[in-house]
Amino acid sequence: MWSVTVAAAAAAAGMSVLDVAGRAPSPPLLRASFVGAAAVPEVRLERAVATPDPPAAAAAAPTRAARPSAVDVPADPYAREPIVEIGTIEIPKLGVRQRLMEGVTLRNIDLGPSHWPGTAMAGEAGNMVVAGHRVTHSRPFRNIDQMEAGDPIVVTTRGRQATYQVASKFVVTPDRTDIADPTDTPTLTLFACHPPGSARQRYVVRADLVSTPGV
Repeated sequence: MWSVTVAAAAAAAGMSVLDVAGRAPSPPLLRASFVGAAAVPEVRLERAVATPDPPAAAAAAPTRAARPSAVDVPADPYAREPIVEIGTIEIPKLGVRQRLMEGVTLRNIDLGPSHWPGTAMAGEAGNMVVAGHRVTHSRPFRNIDQMEAGDPIVVTTRGRQATYQVASKFVVTPDRTDIADPTDTPTLTLFACHPPGSARQRYVVRADLVSTPGV
């Protein structure tokens, strides 16, 4: 159902949309070996932990307007999904300047870094999440582990260019889909499998918005 929604949104935004035939089922996307990275001492491994229920008073308190939520990842990483190009992503530190796709399956990620549908777009409030390969196809995130605090990342979507600066990096277990949760401030999250060629962990880079000039 969400594939139809993404296709409709893409058409409304004037984005190019193509449809392709399905492939044989594979393990879920976040458990598939679609990216990777070499271990670095300062990076911590975070595991999923149970979140306690909030107190009744807190649950009843007024909340700010809900932000868009990331779509669910299908069990088949090659599930049918529109092939959509929504903009570009530039990472000078890594020598990366590639088109940015829109999709949560390998149909789009195989073609370049891909925005997780339902997360924020460039410069918007919330968490913009992008996945990319490290050891296959164009390998845009091959050296994601070499990024340092302050390194710029420039993303353009919907006619808006946004510049982010790396704020942190860490390693998580594959079940940590909460890396795609909404954030209170404009944030960019890049992630890839870790280490290179393995799906054992995920390498995550978090960056904060610093500017949004028009394009």
